[in-house]
Amino acid sequence: MDATGPTMHAMVLHATGAPLLPEMRPLPAPGAGELRLRVAACAVCRTDLHVVDGDLPPLARPIVPGHEIVGYVDALGPGVAGFAPGQRVGVPWLGATCGHCRYCRMQRENLCDRPVFTGYTRDGGFASHAVADARYVFDLEGVPLDDVHAAPLMCAGLIGWRALRMAGDARVLGLYGFGAAAHLIVQVARAQGRRVFAFTRAGDAPAQALARQLGADWAGRSDEAPPEPMDAAILFAPVGALVPLSLAQLRKGGRVVCAGIHMSDIPAFRYRLLWEEREIVSVANLTRRDGEEFLATARTLALQVSATPFPLEQADEALRRLRAGELVGAAVLVP
Repeated sequence: MDATGPTMHAMVLHATGAPLLPEMRPLPAPGAGELRLRVAACAVCRTDLHVVDGDLPPLARPIVPGHEIVGYVDALGPGVAGFAPGQRVGVPWLGATCGHCRYCRMQRENLCDRPVFTGYTRDGGFASHAVADARYVFDLEGVPLDDVHAAPLMCAGLIGWRALRMAGDARVLGLYGFGAAAHLIVQVARAQGRRVFAFTRAGDAPAQALARQLGADWAGRSDEAPPEPMDAAILFAPVGALVPLSLAQLRKGGRVVCAGIHMSDIPAFRYRLLWEEREIVSVANLTRRDGEEFLATARTLALQVSATPFPLEQADEALRRLRAGELVGAAVLVP
């Protein structure tokens, strides 16, 4: 496409730790099996911080970050069925898988050996338009949220849902780090009849107040003991020191679920904390089944989503505020 053809806006990362640069780019045409969407909103995830700050290996540069995308289909590539122009859709972190490795064959596509990640190995949603593999795009029909408030569902909600499933049938659940994911999952967990304790950084009264408002039975500092021992804990904060802290609050047979893609080192701790069949597990990516299950739940629950919108060109400010812990809920970029 020549320079006089249709164009799109994008915020582009060229080097680790560098500011995102606004660019005008040729509007991409979707290839076979792909669709192009007009981005209506893209939430800002802590994983975007890890991409920008270099906590994750820089696999593609330049790259347009963003993987919590809500938009409207505006072009279909060859062979795409099941979508129509104007349809509202969502694009998540897992952008494609090989379909052939042992993990894909075992229906564990989240562990694929050759995955594609939106906003990390292929351009994402910090832009006015994005191209996605149609097989990994979710239909958002019937989700009773506007575009800004639906965007955090596409990672905070999806990864939160997978982490909740990994917590098993825990009736008393702790959520460490009460941000975009936890403020959604506390509502799902309460709807399932679980008791929920919310843990925040010291002095984060707004997050604790939001946790109580959304149904948490208790909210306090991460280093505080909850009212009673817990069956499981989900760590959304990427702080390795929370692993032994949360283990110490579990009942026998309890489980700690580490939900982030990156975490600071876990300090040494006494084996006594792990004894009595306590477990530590991690969550990696998501599957399409996770997405379908969570969105089915989101269609039936009146989820309250805390979201702060930012113009697309203020992507760096949104990232800064997330990094500094100045946000309650999610930041969302709006082209």
